Amino acid sequence: MSKQVVILSASPRKGGNSDTLCDQFRRGCQQAGNQVTKIPLREKQIHFCNACYACRKTGSCVQKDDANAILQAMVEADVIVLATTVYFYSMAGQMKTLIDRCLSCGAKLANKEFYFIATAADGKAEMERTIDGLRGFTDCLPGAAVKGVIYGAGAWQLGDIQGSPAMEQAYQMGQSVH
Repeated sequence: MSKQVVILSASPRKGGNSDTLCDQFRRGCQQAGNQVTKIPLREKQIHFCNACYACRKTGSCVQKDDANAILQAMVEADVIVLATTVYFYSMAGQMKTLIDRCLSCGAKLANKEFYFIATAADGKAEMERTIDGLRGFTDCLPGAAVKGVIYGAGAWQLGDIQGSPAMEQAYQMGQSVH
C-alpha cells in the first residue's frame, strides 16, 4: 500500500548536501510506489513559537505564516523525513523553529514513522548530538517510530556528498518505505 511521505529539508542551499540526500530518498520512495512531497524550509516563512498556548484552545497555531500548511502536511503524512545540515553540532535553526511550532499539533503526529538525514563536515560520531535533538522531538510524540538515520559525513562544501555512501543509503532507505 502506498504511503504519504513528507520530506522536510532544512538545507539553506538548493542542491546542498542534505538537500541532495533528500532527493535520493525521494527517488527511492517514489520508485517504491509512495506519494512524496518535499518541502524546502529555506523557501518558507516560519515564525518562532511565542508560547501563547492559544493552540491548546483552538487546536491550531494562531500565527499566520507558512508553518500551518507544513504542519498540516505532517499531520496528513504517514512518514516524515527530517533532514538538516549540522551547525555547531546541532540542527539548523530552520528545523528547530519548525519543530517548536509542532506544539500546536503534537498529538496529531502520534504513530508516525520518521527518518532522519544529517550532513556535516565531521564524522558520524560528531553528528550524534544533532540526531539526539531530533530524537528528543520524536520522543515527545506517542507511538512515533524512528525507522532510519542517514549520516552524510564529510560533507563540508557544496557537492561533497556526491559519491558518498550516504547517497546509496538514502536511495535504499527511501525504497524500503512501504
